[in-house]
Amino acid sequence: QVQLVESGGGLVQPGGSLILSCAASGTGFSASAMGWYRQAPGKQRELVASILSGGSTNYADSVKGRFTISGGNAANTVHLQMNSLKPEDTAVYYCYRDFLQRRDWGQGTQVTVSS
Repeated sequence: QVQLVESGGGLVQPGGSLILSCAASGTGFSASAMGWYRQAPGKQRELVASILSGGSTNYADSVKGRFTISGGNAANTVHLQMNSLKPEDTAVYYCYRDFLQRRDWGQGTQVTVSS
């Protein structure tokens, strides 16, 4: 049973920074991709950033230049450095891990950007 555990969410003022981390356990296989989605109240879940096993990354337009994804898919870990946070970044952030045709999800961590 693969489990993803996220950490690093919390309350931050506009313009501040947070780092989210996610670690997968229960598997000895490297992920083909890992990343982060987010879901704000009343909105659909949206992809924030992803990183493939080869190291290539992808970002939502709304976070380009502010967020950086990193990690080692071989180590089944992924991090999201979030800078210049805005109130519209407020959401529950979910980590995911892909392996073959399977996608596993973390439980989510709340990020609130407010003064």
